Amino acid sequence: MSTYVPKVQSKKGQLFDSLFILILVYVSLYIPLFLESDSKSASDTTSSQVISWESLNVSPVEQEQWQKLGFDETSAAEIINDKFDYTIDPLMLGITALVIIGYFIFMLRVSESQYREVIAEKFGDKSSLTEQEAHR
Repeated sequence: MSTYVPKVQSKKGQLFDSLFILILVYVSLYIPLFLESDSKSASDTTSSQVISWESLNVSPVEQEQWQKLGFDETSAAEIINDKFDYTIDPLMLGITALVIIGYFIFMLRVSESQYREVIAEKFGDKSSLTEQEAHR
């Protein structure tokens, strides 16, 4: 029986794969920042009213901590008033679920075929194994 020799990926291929994955991660993390709307700035919503620590519903202890961090009422108001929207769009959730499930099925199919190739290289074809078992 011959020893199995795995396929070797070139150094250029490994570098390309690593950089490609790194770029995909950075792009996927920065997309929400790039798509964020500048039209609803916190400074626009708070500029019409007088900003004080009391109007921000900040306790004296919290006020002290904000000041230790170097924030005054105006700069803290931009952070405090910038609320995240937690609504979930059912259509986008469904599309995301379909993409993830589709990718999972695709990976299972590709992995199965590659697994069968490795087994065939290492141990021979399945048909030759059944013939050997029949001769026993």
